[in-house]
Amino acid sequence: MTKKALIAWGGWEGHEPEATSRRFANILEGHDYEVSVHNSLDICAEPDEMSAFDLIIPNFSHGTISPEQEQGLLGAVRAGAGLGGWHGGMGDAFRNNPEYQFACGGQWVAHPGNIIDYTVHIVDHDDPITAGLADFAMRSEQYYLHVDPSNEVLASTTFGDEHAPWIGGAVMPAVWKRQYGAGKVFYCSLGHVDADFDVPEAQTITEHGLLWATR
Repeated sequence: MTKKALIAWGGWEGHEPEATSRRFANILEGHDYEVSVHNSLDICAEPDEMSAFDLIIPNFSHGTISPEQEQGLLGAVRAGAGLGGWHGGMGDAFRNNPEYQFACGGQWVAHPGNIIDYTVHIVDHDDPITAGLADFAMRSEQYYLHVDPSNEVLASTTFGDEHAPWIGGAVMPAVWKRQYGAGKVFYCSLGHVDADFDVPEAQTITEHGLLWATR
């Protein structure tokens, strides 16, 4: 049976939500998914429509969500739809909605130094999301997050002390998976702009995570 995915994009243009949504829509279509791409959250307020999706990808950095939209989105995940995404599109989407953050397993709080060089360390080499991947270098925002201790961490990054000395040596989850109700949840903190996914490992780990999260 063909899997159905929803990508709802918008919010801050600096994170290139349209381009990143198009990239992963194309990738999922290559896996024979039927992908619905919406430049709004309106569909999230329609429970009957939301119940048809096997994967929901919010890509709405700095955005806001109405109570009806949040209820529809999170209700679909609790009922078994997967929730997946990347960087601020998912991890800094709805700052005033703690239940949404509870579902995601974390929330962005800082990126000291802005665009810097850092390394992503693979924590679990046996998980299907990270299998075959080695540690890799990124030049982008290194996300400092508040994270849920129940997350299953798949990759991490270690902060230096050049930009915020008090966090020097802090090991931060960069990629994780978790459960929310009956739904599987995947998050990758990489992907500040679309070109970040030209790093093969960054795209692969996100692709694998979205496939894993699908109902």
